[in-house]
Amino acid sequence: MTEQDQKELGKTLWAIADQLRGSMNADDFRDYMLSFLFLRYLSANYEQAAQKELGADYPDVAADVMEQTDATTPLQIWYEENAADVDEFEKQMRRKVHYVIEPDYLWGSITYLAKTQSGQLLNTLQKGFNYIEERSFQSNFQGLFSEINLASDKLGRKYEDRNAKLCSIISELARGMSLFSTDTDTLGDAYEYLIGHCGGLGQEGGRVLHASANLKHSLGHRHARQPSARDGLAQEARERFRFACGSGSLLLNVRHRMKKAGGTISKIYGQEYNVTTYNLARMNMLLHGVKDTEFEIYHGDTLTNAWDYLRETNPAKKPKFDAVVANPPFSYRWEPTDTISEDMRFKGHGVAPKSAADFAFLLHGVMSVDIRGDLRG
Repeated sequence: MTEQDQKELGKTLWAIADQLRGSMNADDFRDYMLSFLFLRYLSANYEQAAQKELGADYPDVAADVMEQTDATTPLQIWYEENAADVDEFEKQMRRKVHYVIEPDYLWGSITYLAKTQSGQLLNTLQKGFNYIEERSFQSNFQGLFSEINLASDKLGRKYEDRNAKLCSIISELARGMSLFSTDTDTLGDAYEYLIGHCGGLGQEGGRVLHASANLKHSLGHRHARQPSARDGLAQEARERFRFACGSGSLLLNVRHRMKKAGGTISKIYGQEYNVTTYNLARMNMLLHGVKDTEFEIYHGDTLTNAWDYLRETNPAKKPKFDAVVANPPFSYRWEPTDTISEDMRFKGHGVAPKSAADFAFLLHGVMSVDIRGDLRG
């Protein structure tokens, strides 16, 4: 995206923000926009794959003709005309793009409801988010959209008011974003703008800002280092883990580097305490085509060893990783309890002082896993 395009994108997003002044804080606005943009990207990617899969059978229907048939997307027309073939089609889509979105929940259908001021927009959007969380992918992504509340009084006190507000926001977003690509670079640029201009990130703002500022580069793989001879060990790696994985950008860049070097990662593991960046990391993986069976991101605190999976003591069952990558949380305070020294990770190693979160993170985090390969920062 050119610098001029980025400026126009910013103007579009700011115009939408103006509609919510006084009723919603900056953090909430950012989260709503990210969810809508994520749905937009998933829908565009899915429809492109469906068009390729169906070939000449994919309906080539003008927008004005679709309106006359009450259809909202070409795929909806195909579903209605080929009901007996839908199950097999969806099986093929799960094999090729690893997820399914029913026509009613595609971005085109949602924007149609918004533009026509349909009273069913809010309910349909909520059903769509639930569908993506629970049924679109092989894995269950419960809480993927937990950062937005479509029943919030911030949108309006009555259903009708909330629905009308969403109609206005989504119509404006669809109109403005129609000028821009649906690729991952655009989503990265949009999110970077929202972070930089929508202020108020809360107590964990520093961590969120640091993780999100790298999202744009991660989404576009813009700064991935070229593979070198030093990456020889990495080419043999099968499983990688990152404590406090943030938006998942480092894990994705490692994956990208390995693919360029001819290597593979069978599964990516990560743990993230901040719920905003936890959801963002899961979105980020899906946006990059990482199969939902190829990654596992856990919502929990590394320093308190919140993930049961990492507390396994049976040598035969204890998780093993070829390598661990990490960026220590230098600005984060470590508050060990009096009984923390009895934790299985710390016996024989000692407990880091309260002011040394980075030391606690590296020492105590790494002690909780069995590393077959190397530790890389």
